[in-house]
Amino acid sequence: MTLPIAVLVSGSGSNLQALIDHIEAGRIDARITAVVSNKAEAQALARARNHGLATVTLPHGDFPDRAAFDAALLGAVRGSGAEAVVLAGFMRILGADFVTAYRQRILNIHPALLPSFPGIRGAADAAAYGVTVAGATVHFVDEKMDNGPIVIQAAVPARPGDDGASLGARILAFEHRIYPQAVAWLAAGRLSIDGRKTRLAPAGLPLADLAEAGPCLVSPPLESGF
Repeated sequence: MTLPIAVLVSGSGSNLQALIDHIEAGRIDARITAVVSNKAEAQALARARNHGLATVTLPHGDFPDRAAFDAALLGAVRGSGAEAVVLAGFMRILGADFVTAYRQRILNIHPALLPSFPGIRGAADAAAYGVTVAGATVHFVDEKMDNGPIVIQAAVPARPGDDGASLGARILAFEHRIYPQAVAWLAAGRLSIDGRKTRLAPAGLPLADLAEAGPCLVSPPLESGF
């Protein structure tokens, strides 16, 4: 059964575009009910409209407090008919009521190998620290920032000359692969949570060939098409 999802965005929407492309190609059994942004100028909204998707703009500065914004956000997502929520560069922390309403049905992607380097500067912080391996993490969302059970991670080399931009670009290429994969697993009902661990039900599908990607590690492995 096709999973209705809402996608929350604040920026350029490159991960949104990756999701749209995989949905339109039939690799994710989901449909996007609404793309919701807290920023009216977000390029992600234009991407959504280019594909005929419904958009909702809720500038957080228009609300008297966080609680009012969170209530409006929850109302917009519920009103769209979404049964799951995907955060694609959404730069607001979800309130407890929102998390409760969609518990274990909210995914986020972070440009670092959690639990290392949480927060909005994940790639930049990793580069400044001098790591030799960096990457991206897809995880379920709970009440704490960048804290929920991990679904999939991709690790890539970090080089001595990297800054946040160069390392972030290397990570982003894998974000565009692991996030659609995670959403596909969620839509197929293959994910379950056991404490801090996410279990992936096997499906016997062929795996992706990562030979062209250069040095990397993705776990669990990507399946063909991602």
